[in-house]
Amino acid sequence: MKKIILWVLVIACISCNTEKARQKVEEFRLSQSKTEINAVLDAWHKAAADAKFDDYFSKMTNDAIFIGTDPTENWQNKEFKEFSKPYFDKGKAWSFTALERNVFMSEYGDIAWFDELLDTQMELCRGSGVVKKVGGEWKIAHYVLSIAIPNDNVKEVVGLKKEFDSILKSKF
Repeated sequence: MKKIILWVLVIACISCNTEKARQKVEEFRLSQSKTEINAVLDAWHKAAADAKFDDYFSKMTNDAIFIGTDPTENWQNKEFKEFSKPYFDKGKAWSFTALERNVFMSEYGDIAWFDELLDTQMELCRGSGVVKKVGGEWKIAHYVLSIAIPNDNVKEVVGLKKEFDSILKSKF
């Protein structure tokens, strides 16, 4: 009986240590993925600031979507490339620097979503999106850019865009 109890205790200890080891490995894997995702997003923003068209679009999936600040900007990757090319060709696209970023991982570790506060030529903006693993690399699949407007200024901004929005809404 003592031998059985001893074996049960040994197995329980091994099991607990194995679970702790698995948790540490998982924490490391998530940390590594978040580091990789941050590097991809930083490199993507830098490629735009440096007007490196191919570098910029190599960070996106072939079917990526970019939603810009204008309500008409819901770009499929191909159309976004066509729209963006003249800016890159002039040697200056746009310059976004992340001031803060949060990255969240899916249960399986192959998809993540993020939000970021950006310093831009439009002052503070928000970016959010989805990245996914493609061929072992993280790629941006969906990105949404919005201008951050303080709550105290919303009424003023709404007044500035009211006519445009009214015209656009009538088309729906």
